[in-house]
Amino acid sequence: MSKSEVYSWRLSTNLKAALEEAARAEGISVSELLDNVVSRWMREHASSDSDEDAQRRLHTVAAASFGSIRGGNPMRSTKARDHVRKRLQERHRRT
Repeated sequence: MSKSEVYSWRLSTNLKAALEEAARAEGISVSELLDNVVSRWMREHASSDSDEDAQRRLHTVAAASFGSIRGGNPMRSTKARDHVRKRLQERHRRT
C-alpha cells in the first residue's frame, strides 16, 4: 500500500524513546509500528453502524426537537428578512 499522507504531533521524550525501542524490538520502523497500532485500534473501535443506521440514529435524536419552535404567525419565516432589515434601518437611522 502506497502511503502519501503525513501526520505529526508532539510527544514526550520518554514516549518517543519507548516507541523507538518497541520498533527496534519488532524489527520494524517507528512509522510501521505506529501504522500497525493505529490500524488495530481503528478495527477494534470501528463503528458497526451502516450509513442508514447512523442516519436513523441521528434522526431519532433530532426528532426530540421537531415541532418545539412554535409561534402564532405562520407567515413569520417568509417575512423574516423584511423584519430584520426594518429593525436594522431603525437602529442605524442617521439623525
